[in-house]
Amino acid sequence: MESEDHHHHDDSPKSPTSSSAGTCIKCGGSTAVAPPPTISWSEISPPPIYRPIRAPAVNLPDAQTRQQTIILAPVPQSRKVDVVSPPYEFQAPSKKIQSPDDIRRFLDFDSGDKFLGFVVALSESIRCHKLSDPCHESPVTKTIVSILQTLIQWVDEIPPLEQMARYGNVSYRTWHNRLVEKSDSLMLEFLPDDLKSATIEIVPYFTDSFGNSSRIDYGTGHETNFAAWLYCLAKIGIIKEEDYQAVVARVFAKYLELMRKLQLVYNLEPAGSHGVWGLDDYHFLPFIFGSSQLIDHKYMKPKSVHNDDILENFSNEYMYLSCIAFIRKVKKGLFAEHSPLLDDVSGVPNWKKVNSGMLKMYKAEVLEKVPIMQHFLFGWLIEWNQ
Repeated sequence: MESEDHHHHDDSPKSPTSSSAGTCIKCGGSTAVAPPPTISWSEISPPPIYRPIRAPAVNLPDAQTRQQTIILAPVPQSRKVDVVSPPYEFQAPSKKIQSPDDIRRFLDFDSGDKFLGFVVALSESIRCHKLSDPCHESPVTKTIVSILQTLIQWVDEIPPLEQMARYGNVSYRTWHNRLVEKSDSLMLEFLPDDLKSATIEIVPYFTDSFGNSSRIDYGTGHETNFAAWLYCLAKIGIIKEEDYQAVVARVFAKYLELMRKLQLVYNLEPAGSHGVWGLDDYHFLPFIFGSSQLIDHKYMKPKSVHNDDILENFSNEYMYLSCIAFIRKVKKGLFAEHSPLLDDVSGVPNWKKVNSGMLKMYKAEVLEKVPIMQHFLFGWLIEWNQ
């Protein structure tokens, strides 16, 4: 994911609390970048060769306790989406979550449970299906795929600029500005006349689905916004239950293609990355959907992710394998060192357990995290518990 060229420069920001220089992760030489906070790894394992860009988001001393809590938690269940009816009260959504109490309020309230239930329903819709399997493709899902393809083409039209910084190519801001400018008209490509007023509410979810233009980063919070955008479309009846398989196999697969291109071309920094101690630097949902695809597969087991031939021949059909192949492409070194959690998951006996574990982990490590959910939006379609 990094450039072949290797530069040291003296205008990198220094930590206001640190006077010592850092060390280049490529050559070992000194740099002007302040070193990251010192973290004790003794309770888990020695530090791997690959270093996360940011300090891990998990509280390491409590990692084992939290892991046990996730294991004992109930598996989230699918829920039907309640479609809204006139009179519509669409409104500009806003941020509400600021504390763990707010997180509990969201998840204990019906809107949080229904949103998670929608994600579970999407996961169940793709169970035992390859991405290429025939499925119901409505005009709306085809239009959304076309819109995402347009966003991919914009990347080709807005090439990255040459710059010294390893991450965060400023051309991404040009791409994102075009996204913001065109979003209303993109939504009107599939919204019927009686739902055109929904743009005030659904556009902010859409524009927040592809990363942050100020920080030039992307993470599971942005990915969750894309799921929330799809959920809003289901709430207004644009996406129906019979569309769910196509939503995963066509729409989300195209979204994943776009995000990988943005990550590679513009070198988006992971937003609040868990680094090596998390699931993935950028994504979570494709591991949920991908593990569901592989449930009861006759030949491929969780340990099959270590088989290069399987990754090469089947990653185009199975989202989980695609994620593993992409990680191995952009990260160097042993898989167990740069992705220890995914390596541990490969030891789980079957994909059903992997899928249920991923769903519980998504709730605990994404939807229950204030740094992630503080950016989540609430309006009329996804209500905030007053």
